[in-house]
Amino acid sequence: MKVVEPKVFLVGETRLNEAGLRGYLEHIGVPGWSTDAPSDSEALSELMGRLCYRSFEPGLNPNVTRVRQGNAPYLSNILSVGHGSVLEHAQLNFIFADVSRVVTHELVRHRAGTAVSQESLRFVRLDGLSAYVPTHIRESGEGMEVFVRTFEQLEAIQRELAELYKIEDEGQFSVKKKLTSAFRRMAPIGLATTIGWSCNFRALRHVIESRTDPHAEEEIRFLFGEVFRIVRDRHPNLFADYVVEEADGLPWVHTECGKV
Repeated sequence: MKVVEPKVFLVGETRLNEAGLRGYLEHIGVPGWSTDAPSDSEALSELMGRLCYRSFEPGLNPNVTRVRQGNAPYLSNILSVGHGSVLEHAQLNFIFADVSRVVTHELVRHRAGTAVSQESLRFVRLDGLSAYVPTHIRESGEGMEVFVRTFEQLEAIQRELAELYKIEDEGQFSVKKKLTSAFRRMAPIGLATTIGWSCNFRALRHVIESRTDPHAEEEIRFLFGEVFRIVRDRHPNLFADYVVEEADGLPWVHTECGKV
């Protein structure tokens, strides 16, 4: 067996259409408006917030005599007042590799504002198995011996089944698919796999807060600690309110701006 740790790949994110944006700004009479947002996702969040109140400049809405200047102060206020709907427009696209089915089973509970595509073990045949080893097992020699021995036995079973049913010689893919699906039933839930996960920023904030909490499961805490490290660097104004502490050797990301 192979011991692995979760890996995070940010493979996509929202981009502004500059021509469309300029067209809209001319339409409402503020062609010179611009933002100092460090990313298109933060610019889009600001844009959607400002259109709600026509707060691009004083007087555009007769009720508005002053406006917040700058993307950072604007989004800071959005977070503090909990106007989280504007964070639902921009999207991020991740691939999480070498994560267990323990993690993916917990991740799919966060359905609102997300999209999921998981590696199919009906089509992808198992041969070598890999897994994340939790701390309690990793720190025990006897525990590790049981863990590794179990995975090696399960690897051997996969090879034995492949040989028994001669799947390599099978010519019909439909039969291979049925056999592969049958073999996976003898795979462990700790088996490392891959999942594509997309989300809007409002959903992402909720998952980061709940899944880095010290009461969350260890591997998913590791995973979303890595996610936070990436998104905080790329989109600082959307995560500026967060405080990071360490709990049990893993980051705990929390904020006073709850329920955004």
